[in-house]
This record gives sequence, C-alpha cells and structure tokens, in this order.
Amino acid sequence: MSTTHTKKALWTAAAGLAAGGAAAVAQRSRARRTAPADTDRWLAVTVNRGPGDIQPDKLPAPLQEYGERIETRIRPAPGDRGTELAVRLKEPQPEAAHSVTARIAGDDPRQDLRRALREAKSLLEAGEVMRPDTPPTTHDTPGGKLVGLLSRRASGEGVL
Repeated sequence: MSTTHTKKALWTAAAGLAAGGAAAVAQRSRARRTAPADTDRWLAVTVNRGPGDIQPDKLPAPLQEYGERIETRIRPAPGDRGTELAVRLKEPQPEAAHSVTARIAGDDPRQDLRRALREAKSLLEAGEVMRPDTPPTTHDTPGGKLVGLLSRRASGEGVL
C-alpha cells in the first residue's frame, strides 16, 4: 500500500472515530434531558433496627417536622442489615434550588432533608443526636474557623 493510501485510511478512521464520539455525546445529552429530575430521587439511610421497630406514623421529630411534604418508605435493608429508611420531597423544586451555587450557599432544600434523615437515624439507633463539643478550643484560630465552616456546610450534604 502506498503512503497516500495509508494517510487516506488514517484520516478516514479518525473521521469515523470523531463522528462516533460526537454521536455518543449527543445521545448522552438526550438521555440526561429525558431522565427523571433529581428531585425524584429517594434519600436513604440504613438504620440498625428491625423493620418492625420503625413505624411510618411514629418517625423521629426531625422527619415529623416535614409532615405531609415528604414521602416515606420503610423496608428491610439489603443483606439483613437492619432497615432502609428513605424519604423524598413530594413537591418538585425549581431547578435553581438544585444548582451548584445553591448547594454551596446551603439553599438546596434537599440539604435540610438529608440532615433530618441523618438525625432521625441517630435518634432511632442511639436515642440522641451526637454533636461535636463547642467550643473545641478556648480561642478560635483561622484554621479552626475554616474547619467550623466546612463542618457546618458538610451537615447539609453529608460529606466534608
């Protein structure tokens, strides 16, 4: 095969790969648009209690405060590891409420629901919600202020 034919074959292969990649990106984009909204997702925790120990009408106070605004699902956790307690908001929230900026600012309504779910888990398992000692030191340093800020933000997302 001549050099000209080799170059032409390479260019044809490269063009085919580029077209295939563009098609894959377009398909993924269409799938995202048709996927259910993030508000439809259930937030769940595994509680170290039997499924019969948790009653939908006797949920801990942090979840009771939501009243009729949430749906609750209680079922055995996979692998006989207790009970899965799942909740989600009934009313759809505006897209802006779930943006990255809303999450960073602490304005995402799911953050409060996550916090309430974790507190409910703690109440069901230990009977109390454990809090860090405050103040941890007698004088606040810049590093301590940063850790305090991150800890407060982490409670809404569940991660630091």
